[in-house]
Amino acid sequence: MAEKELLKVRPNKKIYREDDKLIKLFDHNIVKKSEVLKEAYSHALVEETGLSVPKLLYVNNEGEDWAIATEYINGNTIETLMKKDPDNKKKYIDKLVELQMAMSKISCSDLKKLRDKMNDRISHSGLEATVRYELHVRLDSLPRHNKLCHGDFNPSNVLVDENGKYYILDWAHATQGNASADAATTYIQFLLTGDKASAEYYLKAFCKKTDTALQYVQKWMPIVAAALSVKASPEDRAALLKMVNVVEYE
Repeated sequence: MAEKELLKVRPNKKIYREDDKLIKLFDHNIVKKSEVLKEAYSHALVEETGLSVPKLLYVNNEGEDWAIATEYINGNTIETLMKKDPDNKKKYIDKLVELQMAMSKISCSDLKKLRDKMNDRISHSGLEATVRYELHVRLDSLPRHNKLCHGDFNPSNVLVDENGKYYILDWAHATQGNASADAATTYIQFLLTGDKASAEYYLKAFCKKTDTALQYVQKWMPIVAAALSVKASPEDRAALLKMVNVVEYE
């Protein structure tokens, strides 16, 4: 058996490389078996659309912990490239938008609906009942789409291999819904890293390239912030809850 190389440790999982495989081993005390299987299923559904993603190889258990294995892609994430080459940061952000546009041309009807996920997250956000009501009402008023949404689309989840091919990683949060919700998520995640300049450039680039009104994406921001707050760190949750202001985005 090949020796595993530990690449990354997260609170809920460890990520290893074993030959040409990338293995995510989930802590059973934090992540339920059903959640691991849902992530693998979502990844398989997206892979079947033909989008450029690492191939899903297998799902198995190691003791009480469950693991997902995908092909290992040798390369760098856009996050790494932006740090190495900050002068071309805007070029990499433009590429993120292009990939997002390609993703939104795809429908995947077997994925969970983004609207259902958002409503569930809002209900479990711990916000006051009046605020939750306003968010539910706003969500219900927004257009219903069935576009492929990543749910965690940021520079750390896009990999460029040695031949310049791009791969989109981590489909644990994939849904079908409105692409502007995904854009609001990416914008907020840039903000949470403290990179407001990149956040603003990303949002303008997305709106220009997709011919989407800025105000339309902004309508999603309180909803997305509330949804993200549910599983966020205490520091990020505090920042996200400050964004949950429906009136501010009217």
